[in-house]
Amino acid sequence: MTRIYLDHNATTPLDPEVRETMCASLSEAPGNPSSLHAWGQAARRTIDRARAQVAGLVGALPEHIVFTGSGTEADNLAILGVVGRSRRPHLVTTSIEHQAVLNPCRHVAEAGGAVEFVPVEADGRIDPARVLASVRDGTALVSVMLANNDVGTIQPVEALSSALRARGVLLHTDAVQAAGRIPVNVATLGIDLLSFSAHKLHGPQGIGALFVRPGTPLAPIAFGGRQERGLRPGTENVAAIAGFGKACDLAAARLAADATRVRTLRDRFEALVLARIPGTAINGASAPRLPNTSNLTFAGLDGEMLVIHLDLLGLAASTGSACTATDGSASHVLIAMGVSSAVARSSVRFSFGRGHGEADVELAVDLLARAVALMRGESL
Repeated sequence: MTRIYLDHNATTPLDPEVRETMCASLSEAPGNPSSLHAWGQAARRTIDRARAQVAGLVGALPEHIVFTGSGTEADNLAILGVVGRSRRPHLVTTSIEHQAVLNPCRHVAEAGGAVEFVPVEADGRIDPARVLASVRDGTALVSVMLANNDVGTIQPVEALSSALRARGVLLHTDAVQAAGRIPVNVATLGIDLLSFSAHKLHGPQGIGALFVRPGTPLAPIAFGGRQERGLRPGTENVAAIAGFGKACDLAAARLAADATRVRTLRDRFEALVLARIPGTAINGASAPRLPNTSNLTFAGLDGEMLVIHLDLLGLAASTGSACTATDGSASHVLIAMGVSSAVARSSVRFSFGRGHGEADVELAVDLLARAVALMRGESL
């Protein structure tokens, strides 16, 4: 069976060059990077090189990058770290954030802080004016994702930064889905904190990073040694960091070409699906989207069952974030966009990546049409 992986928003396959870099670091830099001897300093040089590569992808300086164990940890460090330095925590975020942002915000609320969840428009984008209207005296942080993981909508983060800075409010963006897929520059965005992750850009799982603008008050959320400027203690995962650095180098070099090619494949996929399968619609199609992401509704079908049927036919897709894939709930993103629960449960996300070609699109549409026909009891 030929299998097609269209779930790159969940995780991306490890690039062979990244794998080679990681294997080399395991043999060439085996020491603890905090040790003073030659083995330790070899590991330290590996981390320093990777930090510069990771910083380069988002237009930052190396010393402003803090390595974490994941994008989720980076989000938690940004939110809870700011709260740890604030006497009156009031946070503003949106209703379509990843659980890595929503849940730490809920934790702050449960601990006595105040959090406002700004609704989005029907196209899945925020209105910057509504976000700014939620800011008040004592607001410590606004957190707005750069690109949504379920529908791919790109948020107008840059439109918030100058107004928030004038009011002394910090701005964080979860760029986990954006980094490596669209241009991301911390200076252009004007943000104070930015989270991203290696495994969304063909790097290894279990390693993320947080950009911290100089002067941003941030408290650690774990305690131990002085690694990562004391913000993320613990012996660094040298091989994963090396892989992250290489993945960022490759992503930066291929960004424009990959985006153009993948967008062409995604658009072709959507056109064929709409032409061949009745009762389908594209969610978030009227808004700027990530070039690789397509979220489709199949009227009258159960999205989870469709994903299972597709898997049996050799096509991998998802109903949304992998972090909520097992709880059986409809996409909170689609619900926030005003879609009914029934329609949200009939939606499936397809996300393309670097290794796909036109033949993959043709076969994917064939398999999707077959699965839908089987579920609807129709003949092909």
